[in-house]
Amino acid sequence: MADRIFTLGYEALSLNIFIARLKEAGVETVIDVRANPLSRKRGFSKRVLSAALDNAGIAYAHVPAMGCPKPVRERYKRDGDWTAYTRGFLAYLKDQVEALADLSKAAKASPSCLICFEADFDRCHRTFVARAAADIGRLSITHLTDRKEIPDGIVRSAA
Repeated sequence: MADRIFTLGYEALSLNIFIARLKEAGVETVIDVRANPLSRKRGFSKRVLSAALDNAGIAYAHVPAMGCPKPVRERYKRDGDWTAYTRGFLAYLKDQVEALADLSKAAKASPSCLICFEADFDRCHRTFVARAAADIGRLSITHLTDRKEIPDGIVRSAA
């Protein structure tokens, strides 16, 4: 049984380095929290990513309910207001009780990593998802980067 959940953004990583970081951390399941699992970055769209992870012995699950809703994303694109984005996403997340409980259960069953594009975990919705799931499952959070692991709580977003 796992006692923590990882997060990782693939923005600055090649697919090979991304998978190597996951394996190095002992991740057995990737939980994709993008609303739309498409990417302009080679290798990170759902079908190709899922196949690459499978070849590496890592399971893949897409949980679209954990993605940021389009109205919140669109507003952020227009105004760049991170505080408003945070409020909007957290309000949405409060209504995702079942999906969060399922995610937390999956993370407890297998060492899991929430993934999204954004390299900076402190500026990505996956951190809010990880915190909500961690609260439910009494999990700790570790943010993976290209070179290190950072325990959650070192830096906190405005909310």
